[in-house]
Amino acid sequence: MEKAHDVLIQNLCEHTALAEEDIAEIQALTFALRDFEPNEDFIRQGDRPEVSALVVAGMVARYHLLGDGRRQYLSFHLTGDLPDAQGLFIEEMDHGLSALGPATVAFIPHGELFAAFRRRPTFAMAVWRETLLDAAIFREAITNNGARPMQVRMAHLFCELFYRARAAKLVRGNRCRMPISLAQLGETLGMAIATVNRTLADLRRSGAMDLREGELIVLKWRELQRIGDFNAAYLHLRRRSLR
Repeated sequence: MEKAHDVLIQNLCEHTALAEEDIAEIQALTFALRDFEPNEDFIRQGDRPEVSALVVAGMVARYHLLGDGRRQYLSFHLTGDLPDAQGLFIEEMDHGLSALGPATVAFIPHGELFAAFRRRPTFAMAVWRETLLDAAIFREAITNNGARPMQVRMAHLFCELFYRARAAKLVRGNRCRMPISLAQLGETLGMAIATVNRTLADLRRSGAMDLREGELIVLKWRELQRIGDFNAAYLHLRRRSLR
């Protein structure tokens, strides 16, 4: 497993040019590593944050907990992501974060981060940019769930996750880990479980993709991109095309 600071540096360099001094500042941060089981929470709604989380390995999900105990999944986060960077600037968390499959998360004290930001404003801007990228993904998710047909909606989500995994160097051939259950897909896309099954079967029949045993397999990227009406510009990553 890569060291936590290397994971963070690689992610931030996807959208920000970091100087050697910025990298040295990141390498000096304290990272407290913890392993989590599938579906184990590590941040809950109502928490008062004192640390920021960095995904070091695996995949985690951000969600809202509804009054009846159901979840609305809001976004998914891969290795290198800072899924709760907003917690630096709010007093109480308005969402939860949990591991999907097994995951390793590093926790960085807010005090250390603020001190590093004062010394290296470019590092601060890079983390701020992370929150802007999160916001762009949220806006796209609102459009996806509110305006796109079911098959397009699901294909778009798969395109986004595969594209981001590719940028994070998590794709092996045409496969990437995606430990999302059918129930969680439904809670993400606003679909009943029967609709999830039917929509996934339609996508499989298209020959563009498959989802099996916690892996997303992209067989025809261009076709999946066409079905999902996917344009990666909103992700603002340097790797803007897949072959």
